[in-house]
Amino acid sequence: PQRDPLALTRINEALETLGLVADLKLTSSGSLGLNIYFPCSEALPSWQLGIAITTLLENKGFRVIPGWLEVFPNRKPYAADGSYSLFNAHRLPLQQSSYLLNDDLQPIASSEEIFVRQWQQAAARNDISIEVLEQTIRQAKRKAYRMTGKAGKFLNDLNAEIELGWTGSGQTNRLLGRIAMRSYIFGHVLGAEAPLKGKALAEDIARVARALPGFQDYCGHQRDLDKRAKSYARAIEREKNYYPYASSKAPKVKAGPTENERRAAEARQHIQQATIALFRQNACPERATARFKLLCAHNISGTTLYKNKDLWHPDHINEQQRQLVKAATDIFSASLEEEAACAGGAAASKKVTSLLGIEACNVPSDQASSSSNNAESVQKQVAVRNVPSDKASSPIEAEQSQSEVERTPPPKQLALNIQWALQIARSKQREQVEANQHQYRQDKRRRSQAEYVTQMREWMDSGDPVLVAEAERILEKIGRAAGSG
Repeated sequence: PQRDPLALTRINEALETLGLVADLKLTSSGSLGLNIYFPCSEALPSWQLGIAITTLLENKGFRVIPGWLEVFPNRKPYAADGSYSLFNAHRLPLQQSSYLLNDDLQPIASSEEIFVRQWQQAAARNDISIEVLEQTIRQAKRKAYRMTGKAGKFLNDLNAEIELGWTGSGQTNRLLGRIAMRSYIFGHVLGAEAPLKGKALAEDIARVARALPGFQDYCGHQRDLDKRAKSYARAIEREKNYYPYASSKAPKVKAGPTENERRAAEARQHIQQATIALFRQNACPERATARFKLLCAHNISGTTLYKNKDLWHPDHINEQQRQLVKAATDIFSASLEEEAACAGGAAASKKVTSLLGIEACNVPSDQASSSSNNAESVQKQVAVRNVPSDKASSPIEAEQSQSEVERTPPPKQLALNIQWALQIARSKQREQVEANQHQYRQDKRRRSQAEYVTQMREWMDSGDPVLVAEAERILEKIGRAAGSG
């Protein structure tokens, strides 16, 4: 009081907004400091009081620092690691050099009975408003919570949207979404003892919504507000991108499946069993729409079906089934490519030119070359034998005669003999090639079918009920085809 005579009046004015109007003043010790007590008639969270009172005093211009102005219970910052911290220690009243003071700050007594009587009288007059307490905590300075700049800006943006309340119709969804986000992320920072979840989160969302301006005038969901608050609470808790401020991002190990997870598992099992039954009866349509309608007839809702497309939809089979189907398809594709390559190679080897100008001789390249060489030697021998002896008088004339003889075609019978021999060889070669190709196709078909049957047996051993049902259907079809053949 000697440093600032109006300090006590300003303190009373700051705390009067909470409903604290009566106090007890005592000397703290021989240092001339004062202790001011504001008794309360009901139990209140100490840490909330510490935050609210400190904030109100700082907003009034006071500096709350040790040795200058102290608040008990003091404001405690939120511990990010979940640990607990103790409040600052405070001396009990009426110890040595501690006396009750009157309004003029003069000592009047040190009796415990007088202290208790005045305490009870002040407590009866002080009526703290819970609404003002919570509003004060929400407006507390962010440094009290050790918040980062981004987190503080995020909280301020949410406050700016929420505190405005309803200004017209059609705003309920937006406001409930923002309230749910703020309560889930910053609920423990703004007044809750721990991060809000489940029922507590839903109740906080509904409570904040009802307290906002314009709720009675513009909110069109006043009757089902609690139900919608529960829906928003479940939605924000399922959202992976949001989590309570300063909490660990690592997922917690669940003790067991929740009720919703259990129902979802039962629904998947029901869809799986219905799909397997249709496969085994060979009654599962190929198109998605027909399959959807048929599964709906098994007491399965359309929403549940589209949440579990991987169990029945033709375009959403699981990864293992896609790989197995691709492997089986590759087997048949490779078989067809090898067969086509073999036929193409044989056709290419048959294209040779005979001595008589006849093409498409179906003989291997080595045999064709040997036949060509033999024919050439025969033609040269005929040409040599037909050279007249009297016209080879000079080297030039002999060369001209030789060229003329080489241009002369062989006798008709010899040409026919050569052509007949080549046709026989070509026919035999064609028969051999066709026999080889037929044998090759049969071998490939048997090998492909064996590999496909092996693939189906792998499906049978995969343990996937859908794959097992599909494999049983295909193997049964193969068995019927083999029996009829």
